[in-house]
Amino acid sequence: MCGLCGALGGEDNWTMGAVDPGRASHLRRQERRYRLVMINRALAPFRVVVDDFQGQAYVVRTLTGAQELVTDLGGIWPAAERLSSRAIDPLDETYLRSLSR
Repeated sequence: MCGLCGALGGEDNWTMGAVDPGRASHLRRQERRYRLVMINRALAPFRVVVDDFQGQAYVVRTLTGAQELVTDLGGIWPAAERLSSRAIDPLDETYLRSLSR
């Protein structure tokens, strides 16, 4: 999907869960905010931050200002690795210990 299609509200991704037309939009926004809290907690040891972009995409950025726009949750981890210039191993023991603090 091109950046323009993503910004204009392309197809929902499987990571958004089942789409329920009756579900209130505020609940979807609340779930998205919660996902961002969890993602930022997981990426904090690598000094990478993820922000919402108009409810349609995510901005992955470093504390030095490098940033990348990704369209779904699946793009966040690879972008974090590119921007931090290192492989991020979610099974690394030191990393897992840092999450439990």
